[in-house]
Amino acid sequence: MAYDLFQEIRAAGVAIAPYVIKTPLIYSSTFSRITGAHVYLKLETLQKAGSFKIRGAMNKILAHSKRTELTGVITASAGNHAQGVSVAAQAAGIPATVIMPLWSSLSKQEASRGYGADVHLYGQTLEESMNRAMELASDEMLYVHPFDDPEIIAGQGTIGLEICDDLPSPDIIVVPVGGGGLVSGISVAVKNRVPSCKIIGVQADACPFAYLSKYGNDGVRIKNEWTLADGIRVTRPGTHTLPYLREMVDKIVLVDDGEISDAMLWLLERKKIVAEGAGATPLAALLSGKFSFPKGSRIVLVISGGNVDSHQLSRVMRQALAREGRLVRLSFVIEDQPGSLAEVLAIIAREGGNILKISHSEWDTDLPVQEKRIWIEIHVRQL
Repeated sequence: MAYDLFQEIRAAGVAIAPYVIKTPLIYSSTFSRITGAHVYLKLETLQKAGSFKIRGAMNKILAHSKRTELTGVITASAGNHAQGVSVAAQAAGIPATVIMPLWSSLSKQEASRGYGADVHLYGQTLEESMNRAMELASDEMLYVHPFDDPEIIAGQGTIGLEICDDLPSPDIIVVPVGGGGLVSGISVAVKNRVPSCKIIGVQADACPFAYLSKYGNDGVRIKNEWTLADGIRVTRPGTHTLPYLREMVDKIVLVDDGEISDAMLWLLERKKIVAEGAGATPLAALLSGKFSFPKGSRIVLVISGGNVDSHQLSRVMRQALAREGRLVRLSFVIEDQPGSLAEVLAIIAREGGNILKISHSEWDTDLPVQEKRIWIEIHVRQL
């Protein structure tokens, strides 16, 4: 099974090459120094439509584009797959319809519309959206599954071929896991080229279906909880991906939203890379010590996408800075007279604090009338 899929991945690499970007694999001296490994980043953030998803979508649509009865494609997605299908359909000259969960970010909705797709919101979970899309699919309207399809898996697996072309002997490749299409394709591609390479999948702990399924809970369904890594917010395994998750993926680990947001901050500050929550999970797993490795190991982190809402990114960065002790909010009670606030600000400036925001209240009934409470938000060196 794995060998047959490997041949399909190789064929997919040839088929989609004119339509996708061979994204860079870059070395990170910063993360290498921190971890004692040789750390590389596979930047699917630079892919068309901002994530790896166009690879599988393009392979699927190209495989069926010659069908004379085909009048369009339809899919369901929380965002990135929708954009991938939209771009792929546009390239093939085929109309696309996208069903998105009600909680999908506005930026991902608008991006899909911008690529020419007809977007509809339906369902509280991705599963509900997928069921709706499958109801609308027909012989004339091709359903493009987000992950549980051999042609989709083959397209995603082309990332593994590119990694091995650029780094012939990787020791560990760390991959985000949602429905499992990406990690399934990469694991088959890489293990056929470098059998000794370990594949580690990473899930958000709010949606750990692959983790549970791999370690004994077949077909498990879990509570659908919100996570910063909404791109991998999937509630059940796929029939095609589950065997690869169990047989080809060496380990699956879990990270929480705090670890994910910290990784997003590291990528932005140290590498100037904007990664979405799902895309930052491999770095989150590495920096939080979720797996062990010999010193000097060649580790590749698949940064799978960068489609993050600007408002969400701002909130994530503020919370991550606060956890690191670099963003603090102080409360003072000062006399309500000229010069009082200036004295406080002078002290902060002398200590090297950068004031971001000042607010005050005159409605505190616990204070004397000649006093007021102020709050000052300060960006400081790490405490």
